[in-house]
Amino acid sequence: MKVLLIKEVKSLGKAGEIKEVKDGYGQNFLIKKGFAKKATEEVIKEWEAEQERLKELEAQEIAELKKQKEQIEKLKVTIKKKLGENGALFGAVTGKDIEQVLKDSHKMQIDKKTFDLKKPIKTTGNFDIDVKLGHGIHATLNVDVEAV
Repeated sequence: MKVLLIKEVKSLGKAGEIKEVKDGYGQNFLIKKGFAKKATEEVIKEWEAEQERLKELEAQEIAELKKQKEQIEKLKVTIKKKLGENGALFGAVTGKDIEQVLKDSHKMQIDKKTFDLKKPIKTTGNFDIDVKLGHGIHATLNVDVEAV
C-alpha cells in the first residue's frame, strides 16, 4: 500500500514523502492515527496544492515583515523615566515600556517578547535595540531614554 505521510514518522520518513508500507501498518496505524493518507492521485494533488498555498502565505508574511522592519528602523522612540537619587533610572526600561510607547504614539502593535534587551536599560541615553520579527528578520529600533 502506498501512503502519503502527513506528519513525520520517526522510522519511516518526513511529511510529504510517499512510502510503500504493509497494508496493516498503513491502514491500522498510519492512517488511523492521522500520520498518513492513502496515496491516491487526488490526495497527492491536494497535498501539493496545500504546500503551494503555504509557500505563498509565507512569502506574503515575509514581505510584510520586511515592510515592518523598514518602518521600525525609521522610528526613534523616546521613553521618559524618573531619575533616582544616585542619578540612575528609577526602575529599568523593559520591553513592556517600549511596547506601550510604540502602541500609544506610533500605533504599532509589537509584542514585548520580540525586543532583545541584552541587559536592562538603567541609564539615560540612546540605545539600539534588536527586534526579532520572525523568519530570521531583525530590525534595529532606536530608543532614547530621557529623565523626567
